[in-house]
Amino acid sequence: MAEQKREQWGSKMGFILAAVGSAVGLGNIWRFPYLLYSNGGGAFLVPYFIAIFTTGIPLLLLEYSIGHKMRGSAPLSYFRMNKKWEWLGWWPSITSFVILTYYTMILSWALNYVYLSFNQAWGEDTNNYFFNDFLKLSTGPFDLGSIQWTILFGITVLWLLNWFICFKGVSKGIERINKVLLPLLIIIILIIVVRGVTLPGAAVGLNKLFTPDWNKVLEPGVWMDAYGQVFYSLSIGMGIMITYSSYLPKKSDLNNSALMTAFANSGFEFLTAIGVFAILGFMAVSQGVPVDEVATQSIGLAFVVFPKVFSLMGGLGSVFAALFFSALVFAGITSCVSLTEAFVAAVKDKTNVSRKKVVTIVSVLGYSISVLYSTGAGLYFLDIVDAFINAYGLIVIGLLECIVVGWFFSTKVLRKHTNSVSIYSIGLWWDVLIRYVTPTVLTIMLAVNIYNEIKSPYGNYPKLALLIFGWGVVITIIILSIAASKANDHYTSLESTEEVA
Repeated sequence: MAEQKREQWGSKMGFILAAVGSAVGLGNIWRFPYLLYSNGGGAFLVPYFIAIFTTGIPLLLLEYSIGHKMRGSAPLSYFRMNKKWEWLGWWPSITSFVILTYYTMILSWALNYVYLSFNQAWGEDTNNYFFNDFLKLSTGPFDLGSIQWTILFGITVLWLLNWFICFKGVSKGIERINKVLLPLLIIIILIIVVRGVTLPGAAVGLNKLFTPDWNKVLEPGVWMDAYGQVFYSLSIGMGIMITYSSYLPKKSDLNNSALMTAFANSGFEFLTAIGVFAILGFMAVSQGVPVDEVATQSIGLAFVVFPKVFSLMGGLGSVFAALFFSALVFAGITSCVSLTEAFVAAVKDKTNVSRKKVVTIVSVLGYSISVLYSTGAGLYFLDIVDAFINAYGLIVIGLLECIVVGWFFSTKVLRKHTNSVSIYSIGLWWDVLIRYVTPTVLTIMLAVNIYNEIKSPYGNYPKLALLIFGWGVVITIIILSIAASKANDHYTSLESTEEVA
């Protein structure tokens, strides 16, 4: 079978928008503001920026340079570096697929809440509505309960949309949707921020958010949170940035692109934090309680606290509710597309099967798994799987990337490549970070996560549930990665291509 010509972005801006679209996701909207607030306010910016420069940007440069030089998805790129490392490329690619199966469930919630916003159907007790009426949460991970048809409907819509975008290809599908959704997302967030800071009590929330508590900087946990946020929010260790950079023309400014992606993502996080805590300040003043009592993170912020806030706004609350949940949907779709592409590209490179066929098969398989998340136990599955992938999957992938490139391949080769196509050059400092600093930080993070898990098993779930849905999923991904690397492939005919010499 003849080798298919590799697709390309229509423009450098198309690539930047896609990379930023992948990085900007649900975590930027509900996780970062809470971390900033709970870890010393303005003081948190010190470890946060140090984390960006010592882990975020170095790993982005690493993945950009690997994908661009090796001209392939993560598995193909690592194969071209050394046949023995192909499995390391499959690990992040399969991980992206697993994340995708539950990410669509969260987006389905947001999509449903856009509809619910128009008459604020969640009522006054938003906590009871979300967990009992909307999710119909079962008693535990081994109690499936019943399928929630509204959630399944949302999952179906999102998988169809995801399939259509990726089916159209890199420039006609992924690039075009990011050029539409990312600007819309920024406009919506700006509207929410402007409205938020003009609400009564907004200053209370903003003061709480940005007042520095310098003592917090001395706590190890704050540094762990800073590095964790930077690592997770930039889509590192998922095969996405390797894949996306492989679609760039041979002459592309990689170094500048990495900086733009990192700082655009951070800028969006800061903007969102301002809007979120201005609104929480309004809620605190309206109810006569401290900001601490209304500040929360993750799912609780988006689907319990914010609906209550919008109810307090009166008639306009419905408008801002619809805008907020639309923002969640838009942010999620751009991330969903990137997760899909990371896995699709890996399979396509391995088999040389057409994009349209691979996207269709992957979408059907992914949708079938996502159905499980529409049951009453869906939230439990999400919580356990996501926690273990973040704590033991992505961190180990990033660590192994640093070890493989820094100690067995050559940081010098990749640095020489990325400098040859970039306006601004990176120096030996990058080699030092990749070989020593970043892997040290990731090793510490991994050790702390393992220690905490031994000391207190995650979420007080039954040990069997953690074994199956936590450790079991991570180990299964590793086994599948090794098996995929051993399967017959199309790589042999690509091994000696001049473009990676």
